[in-house]
Amino acid sequence: MRSVYLDNNATTRILPEVLEAMKPYFEERFGNASSIYSRGREAHAALKKARQSVAKLLGCESTEIVFTSGGTEGDNLAILGMMSPGNRIIASAIEHSAVLNCCSYLEKLGCEVTYLPVNRDGHIDPDDVRKALRTKAKLISVMLANNETGVLQPVEEVGKLAAEAGVCFHVDAVQAAGKVPIDVRRIGCDLLTISGHKMHAQQGTGALFIKRGTILKPLFHGGHQERGLRPGTENLPGIVGFGRACELALSGLADGSMERIGTWRDRFEAGLLKEIDAIGINGTDAPRVPNTSNIYFDYIGGEALVIALDEKGVAVSAGAACSAGAREPSHVMLAMGLGPERARASLRFSFGKQNSAEDVDYVLEVLPDSVQRLRNTSPLYKRSESKDVLLNHR
Repeated sequence: MRSVYLDNNATTRILPEVLEAMKPYFEERFGNASSIYSRGREAHAALKKARQSVAKLLGCESTEIVFTSGGTEGDNLAILGMMSPGNRIIASAIEHSAVLNCCSYLEKLGCEVTYLPVNRDGHIDPDDVRKALRTKAKLISVMLANNETGVLQPVEEVGKLAAEAGVCFHVDAVQAAGKVPIDVRRIGCDLLTISGHKMHAQQGTGALFIKRGTILKPLFHGGHQERGLRPGTENLPGIVGFGRACELALSGLADGSMERIGTWRDRFEAGLLKEIDAIGINGTDAPRVPNTSNIYFDYIGGEALVIALDEKGVAVSAGAACSAGAREPSHVMLAMGLGPERARASLRFSFGKQNSAEDVDYVLEVLPDSVQRLRNTSPLYKRSESKDVLLNHR
């Protein structure tokens, strides 16, 4: 049986080139970058090189990069490091839980939180941002690409509005890095988060761009590493691999790799729409990253379909990995106007650099049968008068 991994938005497999770059730093090059002797200086040089690679991917100076353990820590450092009791923060309703749970925590500390709505394609309206900024705020946080739908937000417009209002702007770019070009100067953000394991580096690595002059409070207290904002001995092998992954991501944006993945995604969606009734693509009319497809399959439960596909060797997800097993429907789908049933019937398919056109062919072969088998056991499907009649899920 063929094995096909289509959950790259949850995590990616380390690329061989990344693993090769890391290996020496598990063995002979194991020094502490804070040490002044030769082994320490060698480690410090490796960190410097990786920092430059991350900065090149984001279009910033290397001194504006702080290494973290990943997206969650980066989001927390950006938001909690900026906010104080009594401040106001603005965020979209479809942010990752790392952002939304920060907002919930801030509310308990006495901060005010304003949530921006999205349309049926999961896209925020810059006019809503403009209205929200009429009231004084300290920070606005809007993700670049949604982790469930891949929908891209108009962050450049948000950046201009935030600058006009004198409000600090944070972007969660975890699901965008390596999939679309990122230029922090063009976006106009003050803070931007990325994560290594979403772009074929090791889990437990990430970075936060902090625009020169932006003041943050550290979450941890200890040594002087990472300008005191992320104290503790650096994860040297992980950071080296992360830097190499950023170099490969930049090459992939230039050599057509992501465009090729986009053609697979488009062919996959077209094939499913042709072969299966009562399905639809969430966010289809909005700009999206090229690797992500979120599809609802009416009359069946998403988790049941995940299990059915797993039995065929295909790995996909029903919602975000951080909320796997949650009984509540996706907050992203609900914010887009889907009813609970259709939200629970939505699956995410996310392609990566190690997929192939043959993977697409295989999933197109096995998915229609899996859907039909589940629908044959669904009383709701049996009661439907016609395959052309959809339930009022919105």
